[in-house]
Amino acid sequence: MSFDLSNLTTTTAVHPPRILIYGPPGLGKTTLASEFPSPVIMNLEGGVPADVRILTLGNPEDLQEWPDVIARLTALYTQEHDYRTLITDSLDRLETLAQRHVCKVNKWASIEDAGFGKGYVLASEILRHYLEGCNALRIKRGMNIIYIAHSTVNRFDDPQSAPYSKYDIRLNKHVNAMFEDDVDGIFFVNQDVSVASEEVGFGKTVKRAEGGGFRWIYAEARPAFNAKNRYGMPARLKFDKGQGYSALKPYLPAQEPKANKKKEAA
Repeated sequence: MSFDLSNLTTTTAVHPPRILIYGPPGLGKTTLASEFPSPVIMNLEGGVPADVRILTLGNPEDLQEWPDVIARLTALYTQEHDYRTLITDSLDRLETLAQRHVCKVNKWASIEDAGFGKGYVLASEILRHYLEGCNALRIKRGMNIIYIAHSTVNRFDDPQSAPYSKYDIRLNKHVNAMFEDDVDGIFFVNQDVSVASEEVGFGKTVKRAEGGGFRWIYAEARPAFNAKNRYGMPARLKFDKGQGYSALKPYLPAQEPKANKKKEAA
């Protein structure tokens, strides 16, 4: 098969974004996701704050088994609706459901029963089906895809420096790599922390972390955490409640409202 180089065309980011938001608890990850246009949430762990109202595909008690999750993902693809953003909250819980499904199918008591990490690999393959389903919603249905995950602090052995601690996404390494590679943006949400010295007597002082300052959405990696974006964003954006999406919107692909079907038929 031949190819004519005169047929080359230009390309750029035109599809809705796929974004992974992670960070310590209580800093507004779900709130930020809920600010995206016309959202619906796969509410796997019941982490929606009391002051956020959002349509849900099911609450934790409705989403106990892997087929429950896939049925809802399929409905979003096959049925008519006006939702423009799918939020998965959280990837941690989704991974647990995938592992439980693998154990059930193989009649294992634990994901470790397979040995040599085989169980985790099989679970990551199950999760790839979910990721591919979300990508189909993005391309075919024009939906933003938002994944929420928790953070954990791990030791990082940097071959170019002394070991140090860094924030990681709380997922198995196979799953983590799969989602990190696929998404267009990894946003680490955290807040400023001030440290003060306090005398405790006998000439000794201790350092204590005090109340945090501004909250930030970090969009570029630093030694202390992983982050990325494909949209030319600054390294960090200020995150004010109710204004998170507004801060991100200027950098994301333009999104036109869905056409009114009644007008199209007229």
